[in-house]
Amino acid sequence: MLDLLKGPIIAVQEFFLVSGRAFLNIFRTPHYTADIALQMDDIGVGSVPIVVMMGFLSGAVMALQMSRALAQYGQVGRTGMIVAITLVRELGPDLTALMVAGRNSSGMASELGSMKVTEQIDAMRALGTDPIQKLVTPRLIATCVMLPLLTIIADFVGVFAGWVISFFLLKLQSRQYWSSAWRALEWNDVAQGLVKPFMFAMVVALIGCYYGLRATGGTQGVGRATTQAVVTASVLIFVLTYLIGQVFFWINEL
Repeated sequence: MLDLLKGPIIAVQEFFLVSGRAFLNIFRTPHYTADIALQMDDIGVGSVPIVVMMGFLSGAVMALQMSRALAQYGQVGRTGMIVAITLVRELGPDLTALMVAGRNSSGMASELGSMKVTEQIDAMRALGTDPIQKLVTPRLIATCVMLPLLTIIADFVGVFAGWVISFFLLKLQSRQYWSSAWRALEWNDVAQGLVKPFMFAMVVALIGCYYGLRATGGTQGVGRATTQAVVTASVLIFVLTYLIGQVFFWINEL
């Protein structure tokens, strides 16, 4: 039994050690601003098309399906409220984080894993460069900055898609939809929708880098690390979704 637990415990310990060093390096020099800007472009700008498409389709589907349920109670006019609350509070941050995890967490794991199996990381250590500071911290900073911005884009596009469905298919007036969506949102919803992607960003970046740094076994090891990074990041995103939602629920009860 102890032998079965030894591996997971060591893995968790190594993950927190890598994470701690990555956070400490934020306050240490050098900061590798060029690498941070490069990662921001890759993570943020490179993910905009898929995030926009995901946000639009999510908002359109949400408006179409919810309008059918609301029509049974004669409340189709509240479609904007349902779309806004659902996207800003839950679907927007979660789906955006999953898209970025599938695109960037896997990319980080494969890139760092390739460097690990080809001994480039060992060469960096031999030259006196900290691999955590050079490779992990810039990706962490870039993801924490860009994922909340991508979430805002997804939320706006999703609400706009809900208006498109409501105006052209459900024949709702624009003022009715937008006033319902605007009045439905509270500061608690906006705060929850911005805290989540910031926390998700840490998971996406750190999980991807961690599995990349521990990749072994050549190309097969890199593929295995990439798969593990995406699966683990996706699962942790849903776990954090529940925990953060529970924390905000307790805050509202106070």
